[in-house]
Amino acid sequence: MTTSAHATGHGDLTVGPLRAEPGTKARGSVRADLGSTAVDIPVTLVNGAQPGPTVVITAGVHGGEFTGVDAATRLGALIEPDEVHGRLVICPVANPPAVYHGRLGASPLDGVNINRVFPGDPAGGPTERLAAWIFDALIAGADAYVDLHSGGIDETLRDFVGYRLTGDADLDARTRAMAHALGIEDVILGLKAEGGNSHAAAARQGVPAVLVETGRLGERGPDVARALTESLYRLLQHLSVLRRDAGPQPPPVREWVWAGAVTAEVAGLWYPDSGTGDDVSAGQVIGRVIDPADGREHKVTATATGRIFYGMHGLTVAPGAELAAIAAPYGGA
Repeated sequence: MTTSAHATGHGDLTVGPLRAEPGTKARGSVRADLGSTAVDIPVTLVNGAQPGPTVVITAGVHGGEFTGVDAATRLGALIEPDEVHGRLVICPVANPPAVYHGRLGASPLDGVNINRVFPGDPAGGPTERLAAWIFDALIAGADAYVDLHSGGIDETLRDFVGYRLTGDADLDARTRAMAHALGIEDVILGLKAEGGNSHAAAARQGVPAVLVETGRLGERGPDVARALTESLYRLLQHLSVLRRDAGPQPPPVREWVWAGAVTAEVAGLWYPDSGTGDDVSAGQVIGRVIDPADGREHKVTATATGRIFYGMHGLTVAPGAELAAIAAPYGGA
């Protein structure tokens, strides 16, 4: 972006050759050079008629996660500059190789999960270069960042918002307020801003950033997309980007912290006994992996006490496949 992300910034908004002057909107594709190939990334720029913060929304970081892609596309079509105070950058398909040519987290270009390598490497492999392009061209200049994800085609999910604690009290408070403003009742904290997730990398750079997970099993119905779009409207209102009536009061928010992941130890067929939304205790049997060759049963137990927020729906699993993720109530608020 040609202007740095300040709350009062009100110059031209650009990503690559795509440009929106104050009070205008631009939609198109921007080419990103990945070394061995290049990809065209759809971007919508809404440069408001009034000054305000710069908010960046991405979706389509993973393939097979359709709710966020649908909602981001709808939002980009609906919002007009005359109602915006500030600047809005919407990227509904951040990872075209994974979205259009894959259906799972890893890119078909190199087998890399882009949401493990942020902020990327401009001299690395194709996915690392793409992560670096997304981070440098979109996220780094933001006053607030939202990354939309969903339960993929093989994943059950209980809707939640995630964010990372940084130790910066002011930044953490602003991020927490963003997470609560979406109106999604479960918020899960990461106690450190480490790792290669886009929102963690943004937090390390001082950008208030949240992860939004809605929808399951590759869900793409209009009702779930509209519900997510409404949550984004609430957040933009909270950030003073949009001025609208408050609407219905959202449900009270419950805060959680990640407590444990359950992974497959052997290859086989996965038969869960406990599913997403179930409360489990550490050591409890939550399913079995059956060897189709000899029928041998491998019991799978919960690694922590808490609630399952997402789980494996697929039948066939390999060693290391994540079968469930468990969060426990957070008492640090």
